[in-house]
Amino acid sequence: MTHAVKTPDSSKALYGGTSSRRITVRDIAAAKARGEKWPMLTAYDAMTASVFDEAGIPVLLVGDSMGNCHLGYESTVPVTLDEITILASAVVRGTKRALVVGDLPFGSYQEGPVQALRSATRLVKEAGVQAVKLEGGERSAHQIEMLVQAGIPVMAHVGLTPQSVNAFGGYPVQGRGEEAAAQLLRDAKAAQDAGAFAVVLELVPAELAAEVTRSLHIPTVGIGAGAECDAQVLVWTDMAGLTGGRVPRFVKQYAQVRDVLAGAAREFAEDVVGGAYPAPEHSFR
Repeated sequence: MTHAVKTPDSSKALYGGTSSRRITVRDIAAAKARGEKWPMLTAYDAMTASVFDEAGIPVLLVGDSMGNCHLGYESTVPVTLDEITILASAVVRGTKRALVVGDLPFGSYQEGPVQALRSATRLVKEAGVQAVKLEGGERSAHQIEMLVQAGIPVMAHVGLTPQSVNAFGGYPVQGRGEEAAAQLLRDAKAAQDAGAFAVVLELVPAELAAEVTRSLHIPTVGIGAGAECDAQVLVWTDMAGLTGGRVPRFVKQYAQVRDVLAGAAREFAEDVVGGAYPAPEHSFR
């Protein structure tokens, strides 16, 4: 007697699946159980979010990285909850399928669980996000637990936490050395135990990230953390080549959007100066 071999149901895949409904944290957990890898990108406006949604990106993060690449700040620290709320609501309006995660910015949750719940509730009620993200493992466990108990899914973020740039003195790789590695693993497990549905690992040695991924039953989302994480995230302006100057070592640029936009702007300007635009077909009679 032979038994049919069960194969994964591709219709349920986070990327490439056939379902058109909104992705949920239950889908994220099921992907971990299937051993499925999935992509995540940042988004900060409705139009870009709609492009990524139509491309099938299952999770979009309205990250406080908007400070660097959208609002012109030198770091993520100045980003406010008002700014996150406005842009997150735009991303939600621009999507139909993607799970939208809103970042809790610096100063919106560090005071404790009550402040975290107030801030997260605003993002869920006013912006319509389906989950929130906050930085920290052990130090943020009480905040995570409070939010999860209130019914708000939480994505944690450990390793290099950009909101702590002033304490770190920059953006160094985290988890190097036995003591630091042990702390990072404790942070990831603390986030899991508090109820987080996923944890971002940023700027972590690949071997350590792989160990953390094997140790958790929730998915890990890598950014500069090697190939063994369950998912990978990039800031979209880095991924698409819109960011000017140097980009981090872990970034792969899949387009050169900055060059394309600059070329289009120059061509438009030359047409205007030379009288080629507007042509008769662009005018009304």
